[in-house]
Amino acid sequence: MRGRGGARGSRTPSAPWSRLKPVELDPLEAMGLPSKGDSRWVINLLYLSSRKTLSHEVSRLLDFKTQERYYTKIVERYMTFCSDAGERDELLRRFASLDLTFNSNDENPPAKSAANASPTDPNTPAMAPATIPSSTKGLSDVLSALRKLREGIVASKRVDDFAIQVYLFCIRLSVLVKHPESYHPAILHLLRRIQPLHSMTSVEKSEVVGYLVLDTACRRNNLAEAFAARHNYRLRDVKVDAVLDALAHDNYVEFMRTRGRVDGHKAKLLEYAEESMRKHLLKCFGRAYLSVDLNFLETCANSKWATLTVEDGVGWELDGAKVVIRKIKAR
Repeated sequence: MRGRGGARGSRTPSAPWSRLKPVELDPLEAMGLPSKGDSRWVINLLYLSSRKTLSHEVSRLLDFKTQERYYTKIVERYMTFCSDAGERDELLRRFASLDLTFNSNDENPPAKSAANASPTDPNTPAMAPATIPSSTKGLSDVLSALRKLREGIVASKRVDDFAIQVYLFCIRLSVLVKHPESYHPAILHLLRRIQPLHSMTSVEKSEVVGYLVLDTACRRNNLAEAFAARHNYRLRDVKVDAVLDALAHDNYVEFMRTRGRVDGHKAKLLEYAEESMRKHLLKCFGRAYLSVDLNFLETCANSKWATLTVEDGVGWELDGAKVVIRKIKAR
């Protein structure tokens, strides 16, 4: 007689994979962060119902082919997000809502976070906030995946056209949602590490340097560094020059006129300086005028009276179509 152990040992299971359910694995969330020491192998489980087998596709983000496949999935997810938005206005609204989410969840303002960031490690930006509206979750997943891909490119020391393409896509998207924790380190790495070894085209370099100059001048409020960056990278851009000139002379009217001429990405960067420039304009009105026409004030400030009183704290008196700034006291 065979023992119970022998009988059980010779028994083979029938239909070994019949109890398994299809595995739903988000390819963008499957990858880890190299900067966090997460170098695990990623297993994509593909359930084939017809053959009832499990196929394992094992790859790492440090592999060049894996990076390219991962980037393709990122672009597909971004295109899905854009198509789901439908019309242009809805897409812009979702971009703006993600921007508000980032700002409301930041413990420090962007200027402080950029100043406190380590200059020796420009490729480890802060992660996206935990609480994100469902309508913008796809876009936040794309930004998070782009960070993982950038870290994989840095860890693998990849310097080629693909690396430039990934960084340009990351920079442009992050600028649109006003997320400096993503685009600022990407700009620095692209200009300082990749560009000396594998040159971008003149148009691409001008675009990236323009973003750096405008971000330095508008968000970080450092005109001296902005002028130095323009000189060091030999940027020749009339519109960027006009923005710097308007900022240097506190010319809000020229600033808003130039903002209407630049593309959407640069216009997003100019939004960082719009509030401070408008407040300076209002201070000039307060010192130079006793009263002004309401239409003239709203045109110069590019804002309605209700917005000026609520958001900018204007305490002037509205008298019909005239704004009374100061009253002369009777002697």
